[in-house]
Amino acid sequence: MMIKRIAGEAWVVLGVLVLTFLLLHLVPGDPVEVMLGESATQSDRQALREELGLNRPILEQFGLYITKLAHGNLGYSIHTKQPIADLLASRVPATFQLAALALAIAVAVGLPLGIAAALHAGKWPDTMASFGSLCLSAMPHFMLGPILMLIFALALGWLPVSGMDARGSIILPAVTLGFGLAAILTRMTRASLLEVLNEDYVRTARAKGLPESQVIMRHALRNALLPIVTVIGLQLGSLLAGTVVTETVFSWNGVGSLLVESIEKRDYPVTQACVLVIALVYVTVNTLTDMAYSALDPRVKFLG
Repeated sequence: MMIKRIAGEAWVVLGVLVLTFLLLHLVPGDPVEVMLGESATQSDRQALREELGLNRPILEQFGLYITKLAHGNLGYSIHTKQPIADLLASRVPATFQLAALALAIAVAVGLPLGIAAALHAGKWPDTMASFGSLCLSAMPHFMLGPILMLIFALALGWLPVSGMDARGSIILPAVTLGFGLAAILTRMTRASLLEVLNEDYVRTARAKGLPESQVIMRHALRNALLPIVTVIGLQLGSLLAGTVVTETVFSWNGVGSLLVESIEKRDYPVTQACVLVIALVYVTVNTLTDMAYSALDPRVKFLG
């Protein structure tokens, strides 16, 4: 079953690579023009195009790319001539660090707010939590990031505006990413917890005289975790996609900003490598989420 699941994910990743490769070559813009400028002669352009292998048919270029990829060779950047593996090695840790802190913020904010909203359904805590989550989920990262920057960096001066060198520079981009996920997590926790609060096992736990905290945490929340874990797993992929905008806004040197830079420069190999990393992380997280179901609820079997 596991082999079948891995094979299915390999096809998904291959499909992403094919679409990315085709779209990059169909989008208007020539990396040779970007590198040489408008003043270059036609012979210079043709020589560079041959050097980079861009004069070959698209299918041949894709075949060479897949062959290199199968041997673990991500290729070289068109612009810097650096090995792409080295570029990713210098950028991936920063993105994972940002995503991990954003996830921690989302869980620390979203779970308590969702629990409070469910326990006070119809009252002011529920109204405030629902309204706040609605506003945050409707606010895109490119809007929330500058707002936080204006308040906490420029107006109050508590945090750096952008970059990675100053202490606390990760806080604003992590909060920007985490609050979006926290909004979704709040609503899902509230809805999932409300479904189980009136179940017989919850009433039985209360009838036994257990403290309300144990009733909620050990009986109600534990049985409401499956939809919550599903949301966290699915949104982790979106979290990495969100780093593309957030890293650009805050000048955070991760995979997201590298992807934007490579698209602007028409650096096809780097763009494809960045998309490959995001796709691999996405399918891996989905598999781990499915495996977590069995650990949380033995009645659910992992289907490969």
